[in-house]
Amino acid sequence: MNPPRKFWMRWRVRAGYPVAVLYWLLAAPAPRSILLGGIVAAFGLLVRALASGHLHKDQELATTGPYASTRNPLYLGSAFLAAGFVIAGRSWWAGLLVATYFTVFYYAVMRAEEEGLRQRFGAAFEEYAARVPFFFPLFGGPHPEPSAPTAATGPVFSWAQYRQNREYSALIGTLAGLGILWLRMWIRARLGY
Repeated sequence: MNPPRKFWMRWRVRAGYPVAVLYWLLAAPAPRSILLGGIVAAFGLLVRALASGHLHKDQELATTGPYASTRNPLYLGSAFLAAGFVIAGRSWWAGLLVATYFTVFYYAVMRAEEEGLRQRFGAAFEEYAARVPFFFPLFGGPHPEPSAPTAATGPVFSWAQYRQNREYSALIGTLAGLGILWLRMWIRARLGY
């Protein structure tokens, strides 16, 4: 792993802990905000699940499923997860904190990971990058999508791959996070803080 990529990967996780604590302290959740945020977060989980079921890490370049519309569907799903938690937390300050964290760390990680893919897959990645947008998906836009994947032409969604990539941990983390917001709401109601 190259030094810049290693730096951003390491600090993305380390910085996430104090961000989570500050978010929790700033959050002012209500039942409706948790419900609405949970719906947005569920969409993020769906995007991540679909991407994870197509991703064969370090084996082949993922270009099917959500990877046909964006080069970073896992991070797009994470952005929806983050937006869901911002909505659930019902705090502009918490939202600003989460948005800043996501922008600073995830953008750098996406670029660093792309550099690794470029080195590993060469011309195949360059062709893919020329056709598919970096983050925001374009459906049916100027980037023609390849034909639908089949077992003969490329990977299709696989629950086994989803499990191998341990994507279920995002679901567990999301449920735990929403549970913690319910606890925060209860503490605010009972103790006034």
